[in-house]
Amino acid sequence: MKRPLVAVAAALALATPAVAALPQVHARAYVIADGQTGQVLAQYHQRARVPIASLTKLMTVLLTVERTKPTDVVTVAPAAASVGESSIDLRAGERMTVRDLLEGALIQSANDAADALAYYVGKGSETRFVAMMNRRARQLGLTDTHYVRPDGLDAPGHVSSARDVTTLARLLMRRPIVRAIVDRQRATITGGRILHTWNDLLATFPGVFGVKTGHTSAAGWNEVASVDRRGAVVYGTILGSPDRSTRNADLTALLRWGLSRYRSIPVIRARHVYAKVEVGYGRGPVGLVANGLVRPVRIDQPLVQRVVAKAAATLPVFKGETLGEIRVYQGPRLIARQPLVAERAAQRPGALGRAAFYSGRALDHMWGWVS
Repeated sequence: MKRPLVAVAAALALATPAVAALPQVHARAYVIADGQTGQVLAQYHQRARVPIASLTKLMTVLLTVERTKPTDVVTVAPAAASVGESSIDLRAGERMTVRDLLEGALIQSANDAADALAYYVGKGSETRFVAMMNRRARQLGLTDTHYVRPDGLDAPGHVSSARDVTTLARLLMRRPIVRAIVDRQRATITGGRILHTWNDLLATFPGVFGVKTGHTSAAGWNEVASVDRRGAVVYGTILGSPDRSTRNADLTALLRWGLSRYRSIPVIRARHVYAKVEVGYGRGPVGLVANGLVRPVRIDQPLVQRVVAKAAATLPVFKGETLGEIRVYQGPRLIARQPLVAERAAQRPGALGRAAFYSGRALDHMWGWVS
């Protein structure tokens, strides 16, 4: 006979420790977001449409990894070689792999590397590539964004927002090749070129693993950064800082504040009895337990534990046998799940034992009638 399942939900309130106030930030806009869900933890003018400088290269890189292979060989277009400002000194007609150009664009923020990729993916036309950038932005819901160039040099109408940049960075960081590049402080590519990152936080903030910096006279000093501290992932974007040191200090303070909103706790307790299953024949119910599990969770949102388990089990029951499951939610998000297993064995009684049980139950019924 199929045994029914029972479901029980319990809310767990977290003790909320004192959290520091948001730091004072000197910038046009910023966003601090949960890296897993994208939920905004704090923001200032997150929808303001402002120049973003080389954060533009996030879209250039996204289109490149979507449409090419790292081993593809690119012939550098003359216009890309002559773009100027931040560069890796590409020569017109030089041949380089997509992987090397991605490293140049992401690590050293080289405009010539970004433009070389744009001409390659755009099949010889930068205008065609920019149209692809804007079409992809619309597909991703980046409604504050409009691109004019693939490199991020100042141009009228070339804008985005802290919200859109953060969304794009989180999406791009799902690509293993990008994650493998942006956490590097230096690299050597074709021609013996040595690349150095502009991302100072990689060396000064433990747990930072990307993503991209940018600076022009119109945009100011910008950065989108990602940090992972014991499983708590936070993204921070800051746009329009007045100088490099202020950008670094303010973004460091924002990331620290974001991490303070998380705490690692045992969301599932080891050997705790979460449910009991009836086994019949007058024997005591069998407790259901789980392996312990620690997760970083938001301190300002309650957890809900949902237990789904059999109401009764057919003997024999073996120790460690799976008889249910526990799921833990924070808001709508499932953050943990574990099987619930029997904490002890329960054997089916033999023929004499079963006969004695049924006889005793019959006597109890008869006594009830007499009473």
